[in-house]
Amino acid sequence: MTVAQVALYARVSSEQQAEDNTIASQLAELRVRIRADGFDLKTVLEFIDEGYSGSTLVRPALERLRDVAAAGELDRLYVHCPD
Repeated sequence: MTVAQVALYARVSSEQQAEDNTIASQLAELRVRIRADGFDLKTVLEFIDEGYSGSTLVRPALERLRDVAAAGELDRLYVHCPD
């Protein structure tokens, strides 16, 4: 049986949001969902961009995520809010 490669992506767009730990709450919710779906959190790839605006698609973690997906190394992606 092949094990699915799972990843999560989280982003906050401002320093204020980063300081308010909204990234931590996003990550907590994503991890709860991933666990509920039966995946081992130790194997989940995490891509996190803190302080990057949603108006640009040039974000370091998003770029790495795209590379992994383009290489076909990803089976499922969890995102708190796709906007």
